Amino acid sequence: MDSLAASLERSPELFPHALNVAADSVSLIRLSESDYARASFLDARILTRQTVGRTVPWPQFQVAVEAAQVEENCTFIFHIGHVGSTLLSRLLGAHPQVFALREPAILRTLAQMRADPGAQPRRWSDAEFAQRLTDFLKLWSRTFRPEQRPNIKATSFVSELAAQILGRPSAPKAIFMFVPADTYLATIFGGPNSRQEARMLAESRLKRLHNRLGEQRWKLATLSEGEMIAMSWTCEMTALTAAMDSAGDRAMWLNFDSFLNEPMSETSAAFRHLGAQATKAELETIVSGADMRRYSKAPEHAYDAKLRRDVLAEAQNEHAREIQRGLDWLTAASAEVSAILAIAEIGRES
Repeated sequence: MDSLAASLERSPELFPHALNVAADSVSLIRLSESDYARASFLDARILTRQTVGRTVPWPQFQVAVEAAQVEENCTFIFHIGHVGSTLLSRLLGAHPQVFALREPAILRTLAQMRADPGAQPRRWSDAEFAQRLTDFLKLWSRTFRPEQRPNIKATSFVSELAAQILGRPSAPKAIFMFVPADTYLATIFGGPNSRQEARMLAESRLKRLHNRLGEQRWKLATLSEGEMIAMSWTCEMTALTAAMDSAGDRAMWLNFDSFLNEPMSETSAAFRHLGAQATKAELETIVSGADMRRYSKAPEHAYDAKLRRDVLAEAQNEHAREIQRGLDWLTAASAEVSAILAIAEIGRES
């Protein structure tokens, strides 16, 4: 075994940070366990002047991964965006049996390649894509201690890959996080950055939704902002429901509104579903900790359930007309498309 394979096998310290599709190479960086714990995003935002890294051509990297003989053992959080997935990841990662990884950049790259292969600098065959996904899932399965199991919190649009990932022989478990459409609309309208992000992602989301439905039904230019946000919710929710065929009871729906109403019981259910044994004392410590009072993506900022309710109430009041337009669009779409009716029912039942 060469030195690279030995390093990969030893621990998650050598992390596959970026995939250069055009050059077909992988960038590796060194991260400590505390680096992983602090990181809200395992992408360029984690890099510092002190970061140590190297770039490896894909053939060399693939040989090293095979020699390391790491087995897939990940669990996942898939979600629709802005629904507390980072908070849940931090709560799960506070337990000694969970090793939390938040938003690996390479997983985003792979999802983008699958969703829009024509926009990529090179195309891979299905076999080439599957091999790369397999190798990265193996490396994300490494832990610092044998009692840990990794949990990957994906970026929202990575749900495009959820069916393929959850259908793998390793039979991974996952939590699907969401909120009903009315809450989602108020959430996005409640933050200027969220509204800007929604506009940036709208074109790709509409394309993904049309691909899933097998037909083009709407034009982005004709949608109001509220309708566009409702379409975004629809895109991400239909991605999750499509993955249920692969996951079955290995996927657990988690409504973030319900979570905030009963954080103890919902966190306990999440641990149980993922196979971690959390005692009542451990749960009380985790749920009463600082994570519940901080903005999870930027822990230096205070944020809690009450502040969220206030933000939502203000958005519901200020943007009532556009929120209603979005809900009306969803009602009309549900009447026309059975797949959309199914996700609307999930929102009402939870």
